[in-house]
Amino acid sequence: MKITVRKYTAEDLPQMIEIWNEIVEEGIAFPQEELLSADSGEEFFASQTFTGVAEDKDSGKILGLYILHPNNIGRCGHICNASYAVNSQYRGLHIGEKLVTDCMEKGKENGFRILQFNAVVATNTHARHLYERLGFVQLGTIKGGFRMKDGHYEDICPYYHEL
Repeated sequence: MKITVRKYTAEDLPQMIEIWNEIVEEGIAFPQEELLSADSGEEFFASQTFTGVAEDKDSGKILGLYILHPNNIGRCGHICNASYAVNSQYRGLHIGEKLVTDCMEKGKENGFRILQFNAVVATNTHARHLYERLGFVQLGTIKGGFRMKDGHYEDICPYYHEL
């Protein structure tokens, strides 16, 4: 499997929406509760500063994606935020690492100085280990900051990395 990360195209949208919606339906990582439709997905991904996809060059299948956008405005506009999604069938293949490292490069290219994650769910140990291995710094813990799909609350851990 030869995995490359590149800017998304309109042809990628159906697979991207499927991957994004899978994470939303799991209800354990993304804050969104509404699923993307073809129209809302097209608008959502186009509205980001950058949207990247991880593609298996051998099959043309989209295995994961990320969105990059400002975390705030004005005097904090140099801080960006991102979200990552990997198709559940392909987790454990270091696709997330490829997405995060590409995102860090694109963040810098787009003039951002810091990449910040506001709400990494504490129980998302695979993501947390990846971020820490890549040099992200945990800023603390917000008790009960994320409502899981089943209704109970988990802690969230903000992280940041200078670009």
